[in-house]
Amino acid sequence: MPADLAVIGLGQHGLPFAQAATAAGIRTLGYDTDPRAAAELNAGRLPHEGVDGALAPAEIRRMLSRGFRATTDPAELGRVRTAVICAPTPLGEDRALDLSAVGDAARALAARLRPHTTVLLESTVYPGTTEDFLRPILEEGSGLRAGRDFHLAYAPNRLDPGNRGYGHANTPQVIGGLTPACTESAAAFYGRLTDKVVRARGPREAETVKVLETNYRQVNIALVNEMAVFCHDIGVDVWDVVRCAETKPFGFQAFRPGPGVGGHGVPIDPNYLSYKSRTLGYPLRMVELAQEVNERMPRYVIQRCATLLNEHGKSARGARVLLLGVTYKPDVADQEGSPAREIANRLMELGAQLSYHDPYVPQWRVLGQPVPRADSLYEAAAAADLTLLLQHHRTYDLQGLAVKAQLLLDTRGASPTGAAHRL
Repeated sequence: MPADLAVIGLGQHGLPFAQAATAAGIRTLGYDTDPRAAAELNAGRLPHEGVDGALAPAEIRRMLSRGFRATTDPAELGRVRTAVICAPTPLGEDRALDLSAVGDAARALAARLRPHTTVLLESTVYPGTTEDFLRPILEEGSGLRAGRDFHLAYAPNRLDPGNRGYGHANTPQVIGGLTPACTESAAAFYGRLTDKVVRARGPREAETVKVLETNYRQVNIALVNEMAVFCHDIGVDVWDVVRCAETKPFGFQAFRPGPGVGGHGVPIDPNYLSYKSRTLGYPLRMVELAQEVNERMPRYVIQRCATLLNEHGKSARGARVLLLGVTYKPDVADQEGSPAREIANRLMELGAQLSYHDPYVPQWRVLGQPVPRADSLYEAAAAADLTLLLQHHRTYDLQGLAVKAQLLLDTRGASPTGAAHRL
């Protein structure tokens, strides 16, 4: 039986989206150019480690039982009524947005695009991409006109990996169509997946929603990170400050400091808008400053490590340092943009002897070298000169670790007050 939906790109966003669609009863086809990824999925296995913290082989098998299948054959894209592009959009060396994967996806689709198909872009992009980049590729490759022969819209992906409270169903979906009819077609599709659809004025507004949301987090994380450094210097407990401040019922939302920012959104997306604005002749100064502040945090963590070791009569050179949690977010396996890697790099450059523990990462390499994994967590903490908590996974008993560890530096403020040194 032909599929109703094609999800193009089965990575960080595409695979969970396909999962949500199949769970909603939509016959879904997953398209990817990687034959190995398609074969692994069709065999009921994850093609990539850490695609999403909530996705396991059991979910893949459930998707298959509901009719999902993966393919590398672009001809099959011509048999669906809706196509969602979830291609990755990393930054290139010049800090410009790399749209090559979106372009490849669009060209594969355009050659088979049928009239009345609804095409949706979910990849994170800068404003104008749907109209100025995607639309011409689809129209030239198909001979059809967007808004007349087929529907075209942008829908920012709002997936929060590992979040057990919010998923596709209960997270409102913003959409912005090229025409009112495009918007309504997109709304009809997303209405099958989510409880609430929010209509933007157009694609550019919908594209900017994603950038605004990630900029909001970036700027507020930078603010609280600066407060953490300031509070430490004046002898104030920043974690107690945040705890008290968040009791205000209006005008304040709590963000918490950490060793840096990571993931597929916060550390990267602000640069999309920043890069675009510079081409228009002015920078987004707030965004760029926030990025600068957050990028300094790994160096600050190293400074705190060296100071702590020195205060206890030890040098960073030769010190045994145990890193706890190397993923970018608690209770997920994804390491994308995690500050743990830079911190590990700098500790190794100082001559420290590293080991790590993470329940979601069975193997870890830094500077091309494998980092030993601690099998017995408490024994490793007792043997280490310094234990450094970089990510607070649920499985970590910080009270018990604080008792065992010679020195514990908690960069997440997750340990009980007085049990460890905190950022």
